[in-house]
Amino acid sequence: MSAVDSPHGKGAQPCSTCQSWKLAEAVANGEQDYSRATDCRVLLKRHRESAECGAGGEG
Repeated sequence: MSAVDSPHGKGAQPCSTCQSWKLAEAVANGEQDYSRATDCRVLLKRHRESAECGAGGEG
């Protein structure tokens, strides 16, 4: 997905913490550690709802 296709709009910078949680979830799924993948999704959702998320709660 390019910056143009991004839900954050044209030229918006993705949140590095969101990217980290997404990567951790992908790794956990690849290792068939579905409990850890679920944890990553929950933590990603909490992060997006917080004021710390640079993506403005989108994604």
